[in-house]
Amino acid sequence: MANIYMIGDLARHTKYSIDTLNYYLRIGLIKEVGRSERSNYRYFDDSTVEQIKRIQELRMQKVPVKELLRRKENGVL
Repeated sequence: MANIYMIGDLARHTKYSIDTLNYYLRIGLIKEVGRSERSNYRYFDDSTVEQIKRIQELRMQKVPVKELLRRKENGVL
């Protein structure tokens, strides 16, 4: 069974700030896998963690965010 993360858990797990994750959500680089019915909290899973790890690797290589978005649109990321 896959792990489920809320944004704070995701931030702790990936070492990215909540602000950075919210930015990536806003621009469409990552997406939530669901929302809770009561609180409307966003949920993420292990596939999101893996995607963020790929993003981190590329950002360490100085790949610009615009290029990451282009790769995502082309199905490469």
